[in-house]
Amino acid sequence: MLDGLTLDQLRTFIAAVDEGSFSAAGRKLRRAQSVVSQTLANLESQLGVKLFDRSARYPLLTDEGRSLLADARAVADNVDGFKARARAMREGLEPELAVAMDVMFPMEGLTRAATHSRKTYPHTPLRLYVEALGAVIKPVLDRSCSIGIIGSLPIVPDELQAEPLLDVPMVTVVSPSHPFAARRGVISASAITKEVQLVLTDRTVLTDGRDFGVLSPLTWRLADLGAKHEFLRAGLGWGHMPLHLVQADLDGGALIKIRVEGLARDVLMSMKTVFRKDAPPGPAARTFIAQLKR
Repeated sequence: MLDGLTLDQLRTFIAAVDEGSFSAAGRKLRRAQSVVSQTLANLESQLGVKLFDRSARYPLLTDEGRSLLADARAVADNVDGFKARARAMREGLEPELAVAMDVMFPMEGLTRAATHSRKTYPHTPLRLYVEALGAVIKPVLDRSCSIGIIGSLPIVPDELQAEPLLDVPMVTVVSPSHPFAARRGVISASAITKEVQLVLTDRTVLTDGRDFGVLSPLTWRLADLGAKHEFLRAGLGWGHMPLHLVQADLDGGALIKIRVEGLARDVLMSMKTVFRKDAPPGPAARTFIAQLKR
């Protein structure tokens, strides 16, 4: 009998509770009161549970009815979400927005884009990977992400289309305890080679044999930008960082900006949106990208 339950019965149950009477539920549902009463009687018969006490002028929920009401609402809401997602797919909207984001991208912009995406496409869930170098590209190549936001990897594979996004200012920094902190002017290439450079490394094999921004033969390679940040603060080496991540450290004196030979005074990391040429972004992805550009 329970397999014969219908969504209409549950909606009628919810309407009767919300409206306070069977007649009011009938007006909301545009049905006769007798139809509402019969629908609820059939539901109670199928459940084997009395949902309403009808002894008073207006029907009152029984304890059993009160307990089952939350489940009825959950079922109705889930069905509404199911229908909305199906409608979105029919109209060309992605069932999911999967994004691979470069760790260098400003979190403020990412949060703004995610907030806008949830408001604009509430039935399109976001799946986000925050990575660096080839680990941003790989899920796009593998089709597990529809778009990637790259910056730490300056090369784009032939399978992908790239679109410019924004530029992120970069700085080279050390701790006040580091030997470079006391130097004035541009630090020479020969001096650079004698101190450990902290380098963000790739989790994939896509950049094997390639280095980007590495100037010293002495390197510590870290796959986590947060670890690199803390190692810099601890004086374990020198390295390049996005300005927005270390601005507070520079203002407070926890890190010091230095200039090294071989790098321009103002270094910008160009961030790009990438996607497969045979799978261009859908509406949700396009809206997400537009927000990242703001």
